[in-house]
Formats: sequence, C-alpha cells, structure tokens
Amino acid sequence: MSKKIFCIYFQCKMIKLNYKVYPGDIGEIIYNHISYEAWSKWLIYQTKLINERKLNMIKEKHILFLEREMINFLFKNNKTLFFNKKNYGAKRN
Repeated sequence: MSKKIFCIYFQCKMIKLNYKVYPGDIGEIIYNHISYEAWSKWLIYQTKLINERKLNMIKEKHILFLEREMINFLFKNNKTLFFNKKNYGAKRN
C-alpha cells in the first residue's frame, strides 16, 4: 500500500511521491508535502510554460523562472510557511 501524506496543494491526505523529484532543500520540501497527483498536475503545467514561453532550460534565468513558478503553483496556499528568499536558486544536489 502506498504511503500517504497531507498534501499542501490539495489540503488533504493523498498518495506520497515515490522518490525525491527535485534537487536540494526545495526537493526535500516537495517530497514531504506534495502528493503524486499534485506533482503530476505541475508537470503538465510546466510543459505548457516551457512551450508557450519558449524557455531554454540551459539558461539559468529560465530555470529560476520555472522554479519560482513551481513554488507558486504547488504552494499557492502556503508559500510563506516553507520558503524564503535563500531557497530560490538553491544548490542542486
């Protein structure tokens, strides 16, 4: 049986991610507080952003833009609880 967590995005208990999907401190927070379904919704939206805005994922400013959008999307109800400015552009493991 899959483990469940309280998903910040949906505000209820849902199935937990199987592994860390993003590097660094932000990845740890996502792993512990975002459900599989919420992450799946983000991946669809992320693809749309990359295509519509013609983002180049080699450019650091595009990576940081997408990271900010990810945080806004996943933690729209609780951004201040988990993130502060030092986490943006955090070192990726």
